[in-house]
Amino acid sequence: MQMTGNTIFITGATSGIGRGLAERFHALGNKVIIAGRRQALLDEVVAANPGMEAVQMDITDPASIAQTAETLIRDYPTLNVLVNNAGIMPFDDASGVVDDTVSQAILTTNLLGPIRMTSALIEHLKRQPQATIINNTSVLAYVPLAVTAVYSASKAALHSYTLSQRFMLRETSVRVQEIAPPWVNTDLIKKSDDPRAMPLDAFIDQTMAGLATDAEEVVVEAARGFRNNPGSGEHQLVTDFNAALIANPIPV
Repeated sequence: MQMTGNTIFITGATSGIGRGLAERFHALGNKVIIAGRRQALLDEVVAANPGMEAVQMDITDPASIAQTAETLIRDYPTLNVLVNNAGIMPFDDASGVVDDTVSQAILTTNLLGPIRMTSALIEHLKRQPQATIINNTSVLAYVPLAVTAVYSASKAALHSYTLSQRFMLRETSVRVQEIAPPWVNTDLIKKSDDPRAMPLDAFIDQTMAGLATDAEEVVVEAARGFRNNPGSGEHQLVTDFNAALIANPIPV
């Protein structure tokens, strides 16, 4: 994608990967607008990055998405980049009773959120000379983490949706890129400084470099083994991956 001269809207940008991307794009001179549910956190990020702007939005609420899209189109007519980053990652147990309320929250946030947000802005994006949609999925779209079964499934679904979306937009001015993070040291689960987690700055460095290319998928080096899922051998890969994590659990 073009890395400068953009007007960029990023959901879930008050911490972690979303904030990291927002601050890097801002530092390059782009106009960056961030969104999140908590006004205090939005104010904190904006105060730390003069010139950045924010809108309060609940990605689980279709009315809030529609209102935000209306505001963006009115106040930022050159908006040409949408980063669908907002997501939640509760643990679950697919071998037992799964909390339906939690499952609905995951799917509404991680899958319907990007679908609804893009739908609300797509006609505006098509009118721009150059536009980009960036969907943040996960390596767990390719190799699920069994103790976050619904989260992993939501990211697999968003990856699939991204493939369809890219094809359907092929003859427009809108490009679609996907980033698929590995375990990054953020507070998505709990910021634990576990040595297995990729440092946030390193992830943002590599991701920005990938976004600057024509790559349809931006997969950092630490995630390539997951992305190269071995087809019919995936069952053993998933078993081995999850067994290793059971032996040395993720801190929660």
